[in-house]
Amino acid sequence: MQQLKALDKNIWVVYGATLSVGSAGGLALSVLALHLHRHGFSEEDIGTLAGFFALGVALFALPVGALIRRFSAKAVLCCSLLIYGAAVIAFPFSTHSIWWASLLRVFDGAASAGIWVGCETVILARSQGSRKAQVTSLYAAAIALGYMCGPLLSRIVVAFHSMDAAFFTAGLISLATALALFVLLGGESDQQLTPSGEGSELSDVPASQIRSRSVVLRRIKTSCFGNFAYGYFQSSVVLFLPLYLMASKEITRDQTIIIPAFFAAGMLLCVTPLGRLGDRVGPLRLMRGLGVVGILTILGFIVLNDYVAMCVAVFVAGATLASISPLSLALQGTILRAGELSRGNALYNGFYAMGMLVGPPIAGRIFHHWGGPMMLYHLAALWTAFVLFAYFYRNDDPARLRSRQPDLQDAQDVAMSSELVRTEKRDAAA
Repeated sequence: MQQLKALDKNIWVVYGATLSVGSAGGLALSVLALHLHRHGFSEEDIGTLAGFFALGVALFALPVGALIRRFSAKAVLCCSLLIYGAAVIAFPFSTHSIWWASLLRVFDGAASAGIWVGCETVILARSQGSRKAQVTSLYAAAIALGYMCGPLLSRIVVAFHSMDAAFFTAGLISLATALALFVLLGGESDQQLTPSGEGSELSDVPASQIRSRSVVLRRIKTSCFGNFAYGYFQSSVVLFLPLYLMASKEITRDQTIIIPAFFAAGMLLCVTPLGRLGDRVGPLRLMRGLGVVGILTILGFIVLNDYVAMCVAVFVAGATLASISPLSLALQGTILRAGELSRGNALYNGFYAMGMLVGPPIAGRIFHHWGGPMMLYHLAALWTAFVLFAYFYRNDDPARLRSRQPDLQDAQDVAMSSELVRTEKRDAAA
């Protein structure tokens, strides 16, 4: 508890904003597929629209890192929230045409990229390396709590008004969050922080030694693959799992609306203790274990038929697979220098966007032509590939070196180990 009280106040401001915008996102996403289906969009159309959202993220994820360095995380966050709110409010008016809906989804995705990269840059730059997994897990918990509250709020709004009202409510929440951030968030740069005890341990590295994008990508490849897999999985499941449950498990529409809340609840309750565990045993090692449990859970969706059992499975999926994302974020935070954080976060979210870009169209076509079970099998195969990749590159985690050399206590000592020195020399030569 004392450690949490010592966190930079701007981290708490970002946590609050994340909770708010997570609620807005959960509110809108919980009715998105049902809203589109009601307006005559097929499963393939729904997957295509999700692809346009991911396209917006992919197009803006890399430029947003440069914008943060040029202006500030605060400026990018506020502008992105305003764009996101406007796009969500306008979405119900676009469902008469797939082209208008696609355009709004691109803007939605671009704004989301600005929100994610901005929040993550503030959090990683202002947290200590020895507890980055705990700090990022609290960030993920704020997202999860928002995505748990969003569907519950959505059910109330839909019951008393309409699906359109759910989008309007989500947009207004986003606009209010932008105003709150403008007032509360500090505007100083997050790229060169050196506050006592809270900045990155590598914040004093000269700008001339900041590594190129390709070198940064090689260093954080396991984090990027983990976020790619999660983006692919999350965007596919949130769209097609409700349709699969209604078609194959005879679950009603009202019951499917609150399914995302169980996913978010699993993440919310488990991500913080898992973050503390990740700081102790190493994020990458824990990510592999969570991936194995998640694979078994995905396969369980195929054989389960009871609604309560299905909710439990969704809860476990959230506790395991959703927790991989903040752990991968913490992993790259321990690898990168302070001046590289916006660049690394841009790449990290770019891979998340690529997962969202290719996942729903592929999952939609598999669902349309071969059914829901085959769609779930292919998601299990994706996570299997990640687990194998993470095992092969297990030395990417500095915690593994600490376990092999227990007398090295902090990130700077680990960086002096022979293995990391050799890596730095290869990077410099590249």
